[in-house]
Amino acid sequence: MGDRGMQEARAFLEQNPDINSIDLMIGDINGVVRGKRIPRDSLLKAYEEGVCLPASLFALDINGNTIEETGLGLDQGEGDRLCFPVSGTLSRVPWQDRPCAQVLMSMFENDGRPFVYDPRHVLRRVLDRFAELGLTPVVAVETEFYVVDRERDGQHQLQPPLSPVTGKRDKQCQVYSLSDLDDYCDFIESIHQAALTQQLPVDTAIAECAPGQFEINLKHRADAMQACDEAVLLKRLIKGVAARHGMEATFMAKPYNQEAGSGTHIHVSLVDRQGRNLFASEDDQGLGSALLRQAVAGVLALMPESMVVFAPNANSYRRFQPGFYVPMSQTWGADNRTVAVRIPGGSAEARRLEHRVAGADANPYLLVASILAGIHLGISQRLSPPAPVTGNAYASHPPSLPNSWIQALDQWQRNEVLPSYLGAEFCRVYHANRYGERQLFMRHVSSQEYDWYLRSV
Repeated sequence: MGDRGMQEARAFLEQNPDINSIDLMIGDINGVVRGKRIPRDSLLKAYEEGVCLPASLFALDINGNTIEETGLGLDQGEGDRLCFPVSGTLSRVPWQDRPCAQVLMSMFENDGRPFVYDPRHVLRRVLDRFAELGLTPVVAVETEFYVVDRERDGQHQLQPPLSPVTGKRDKQCQVYSLSDLDDYCDFIESIHQAALTQQLPVDTAIAECAPGQFEINLKHRADAMQACDEAVLLKRLIKGVAARHGMEATFMAKPYNQEAGSGTHIHVSLVDRQGRNLFASEDDQGLGSALLRQAVAGVLALMPESMVVFAPNANSYRRFQPGFYVPMSQTWGADNRTVAVRIPGGSAEARRLEHRVAGADANPYLLVASILAGIHLGISQRLSPPAPVTGNAYASHPPSLPNSWIQALDQWQRNEVLPSYLGAEFCRVYHANRYGERQLFMRHVSSQEYDWYLRSV
């Protein structure tokens, strides 16, 4: 692990003498945090020697089933690999009753090489391409989520929680409503306090356009890996704090039939070795520099190839419906929230692109890796984007992106460019994992099918 990691661990144990256990966490292909819990006196050994976890961790579907078609399960004897803590992620877990801590891990081959199926290493592979050019992506992650009542309604469906202020169940919500934030101020404040404890750079909190829906934004980082680590940690934090407040937090892309889905918006700018934002231009009409336009072109070009990363499961595609502010075509424009890639307004120095397609259920590492792959493609090949969209892109551009799980999976198998960035072997395993989960999903007969077809056919 190195001297820095050991110093970090020793200092943490010294400063937190009450800590009695540490959760060692690693995100799987779906972004689900898995791992093991160790006692306090095993932490230094974990930093020095690593911790063994099975390689099949990256063959697991959303329910923890090993998808054997990946080749990471029984075919290789369920063998272990070494996992080491990620520097800077060791912290207390303030929402737990007992004094405990957590740290992120990353998986390596037993000879020290990166384990190519670990999404952190997939992102690192893309970041290395930018380092070769002397460029650094600056990334911010914005994720929407719902809080829901632990109790289901009379039809066993999700329902919004009771307002802590009125005691009533919200039936509607107004986007950017301060009153809705006031109703949940204790919950939001608990998130901010927990984030402060864990040194997560939480910025703004926004009430979104449905009852119980919020967006918590993280500040930008000139380290895309750190930005994604913090997104994973914030998701766990929000779930933990919600539980403390008697609610459930969900990052499902579409938890309610008639309400908006939850997305993940990624902001990216690009700086050179002197720290200059290469997307900035003073006389750009809000569209950024020529380099930014090349980056947009690349992102748009790789959008169909990346769709199964942006929308990784069955529920993801419920979100792509007209009228719910979700981009369904390869569009871009200046300060336009109806497009897939928005160039936000503001000062030229802060010029960036905002990717608006992915759901809240996307794996942050793979999402950012796919977007950065598009940016790299665009600037390395000097691509030109289509004309920017003004006005309502939903009306002017019919859906063109894959809009079902099977379409996105079929496209993934035909991909020609993205495997050169993410790694062909990783792409093979990712397809096997997602396709295997789809096969299991399709075996399930839903209650709606009984309602519609049991007596009618």
